[in-house]
Amino acid sequence: MQFGLIQNYSTDIHEIADAIDTYESAGLDTIAVAEAYSFDAVSRLGYLAAKTQRVSLMSNIFQLYTRTPSLTAMTAASLDSLAPGGFTLGIGASGPQVIEGFHGVPYDAPLGRTREIVDICRQVWRRDPVVHAGRNYTVPLSREAGGSGLGKPLKLINTPRRERVPISIAALGPQSVAQVAEIAEGWQPIFYDPNRADRVWGESLAKGLAKRDAALGNLDVQVQVFFSYGEPSPAALMAVRAQLALYIGGMGAKGKNFYNDIAVRYGYEAEARDIQELYLAGRRTEAMAAVPDELVSGVSLFGGPDVLQERIAAFAASGVTTLLLAPVAEAPEQRLDDVVSLLELTRAS
Repeated sequence: MQFGLIQNYSTDIHEIADAIDTYESAGLDTIAVAEAYSFDAVSRLGYLAAKTQRVSLMSNIFQLYTRTPSLTAMTAASLDSLAPGGFTLGIGASGPQVIEGFHGVPYDAPLGRTREIVDICRQVWRRDPVVHAGRNYTVPLSREAGGSGLGKPLKLINTPRRERVPISIAALGPQSVAQVAEIAEGWQPIFYDPNRADRVWGESLAKGLAKRDAALGNLDVQVQVFFSYGEPSPAALMAVRAQLALYIGGMGAKGKNFYNDIAVRYGYEAEARDIQELYLAGRRTEAMAAVPDELVSGVSLFGGPDVLQERIAAFAASGVTTLLLAPVAEAPEQRLDDVVSLLELTRAS
């Protein structure tokens, strides 16, 4: 099992940057930087790259619609060259509320765009002259596609550190998860319960893995978990409930909420409906209270040493290869101590 740390978009980048030496000494493998509709992740990843010596970096996630495919590839190659431990390109579709509501561009064809972006990125990193004629992207842009006709295939000027930067894709739906298992190095699910995940994603993963190119290696399943070394405080638990309620209840309209769908497929159909109705009605405290305790514990990594080892074993048995820790302790010092304690525990065992 590999261990990473999520740099949440709502926390100060200096909290992690100032503790890099401690994290690296303790054996942390990865730092993943979130973006959402906050400060951009690229600037913060570049800042962390200058601070690191060994730990790898990862975007969590670059949204498909906010950068051209070639710019995504250029950015990934640049970050990979700057970070001593290398960079993993984490991408995902996000959702229509963010893409259309914040960026003002249509949320269309996420499945097709994902495959085309992966193809273009790998052309760029190989330093091939980029030529792509897809449903969503045409490079060079032809007259027929609305261009001037003056564009020509170009290859990346710089030589990338690696011909293939690892790509990790955030995906939840059956078709998108199958596609990730087929074409990407890594997969990032969210709200992953190792005891229930197979009923949601097992069939899709098997379908995609059956088409997978052996050259990609094994699929790195990179799971975000709420984390506490020991039992979390009531305030920390409430923060976890608040995030689950936000996503299950408010991150999308009725009938178009991917996170609500996960809760339903986990077996919490009535609870998911109640959470959404309460949240959309503005009754957020009640929505938080409606989140089942079993769901909170299922998607989290809480407890003392013995419990943590059992939970890590359960994640590993379900196919998880990387745990991306989201510490829930209220104080920065405690978040650091919790992560270091877990790394020491796993290293000792």
